[in-house]
Amino acid sequence: MPSSAMGRKLRELRKEKGLSLEELAAQAEASKSYLWELENKPTARPSAEKINKIAAVLGVTPEYLLDKNRTEATVDERDEAFFRKYQGASPDVKTKIAEILKLLDDD
Repeated sequence: MPSSAMGRKLRELRKEKGLSLEELAAQAEASKSYLWELENKPTARPSAEKINKIAAVLGVTPEYLLDKNRTEATVDERDEAFFRKYQGASPDVKTKIAEILKLLDDD
C-alpha cells in the first residue's frame, strides 16, 4: 500500500524509538488504527492536535512530519520538540532536569 512522505517518516521514527503502533498510540492519545492510516494511506489528514502529540512523542517538530521536502530531523528541530515538552513540565520535573544538566556539565 503506498504511503505519504509523512507516513514513511512516522513509521521510521516509530521504529527508531522501538515503539509499536499500540505504544505510540497510547503515548500520543490516538488509536492504533488512526496511526496505521497515517502511516499507510497516502491521503491521511491528521488534525493539528494529533500531529502535535505524535511529533512530541517522537521527538520531532510537526513541521518535520508534515513537510515532504524535509528529509531529516535536525538537532535544532529535536531541541525545539524537547523545549516544548519542557515548557509543559511541572516545576518538579524542571528542577530535576536542571539538576541532571548540572551534573552532566560538571567535568
